[in-house]
Amino acid sequence: MTQRIATIERNTLETQITCSINLDGTGFATFVTGVPFLDHMLDQVARHGLIDIDINAKGDLEIDAHHTVEDIGITLGQAFAKAIGDKKGLCRYGHSYVPLDEALSRVVIDFSGRPGLFYEVNFPKAIIGRFDVDLFREFFQGFVNHAGVTLHIDNLKGANAHHIAETIFKALGRAIRMAVSADPRMAGIMPSTKGSL
Repeated sequence: MTQRIATIERNTLETQITCSINLDGTGFATFVTGVPFLDHMLDQVARHGLIDIDINAKGDLEIDAHHTVEDIGITLGQAFAKAIGDKKGLCRYGHSYVPLDEALSRVVIDFSGRPGLFYEVNFPKAIIGRFDVDLFREFFQGFVNHAGVTLHIDNLKGANAHHIAETIFKALGRAIRMAVSADPRMAGIMPSTKGSL
């Protein structure tokens, strides 16, 4: 399998973002985004997905974090779409259940080429630290639209908002790790009866 790395730059009037990923990394991550709680969550994706991620973002945080969080999702999605290549030999599908104390979440992903977000999460409070939990949906929507994935996120149990968020992002990392892994029985074969994804 060829080296699966990508770097994407996104520059708008609202944000300037550089995102680099290595799908076959060790989970090493660096984040300079100005949104510490999102950095903490993305670190879970890197560590549990064994994906190296480097994101440097400057956004209009003096307004709020909306544009920055959404555009990080977009840029990360674009990086995945570029790094994943032609998808031949991939497992394609990934899923994970992750608990953290009382919280339990399930994430299922399909590198289908068809963007779709199915998000069933009800946080018990609107703010975690200084982070508006509504922005998680914006992040995931940007990600799926530009990665070209179908993503199901379900929080099954939980009372602590931080725990809920962490189970989601850990499960996302684990699900991605499964989906982007090589299937030795599918080497060189497109994982679709249509012959393309």
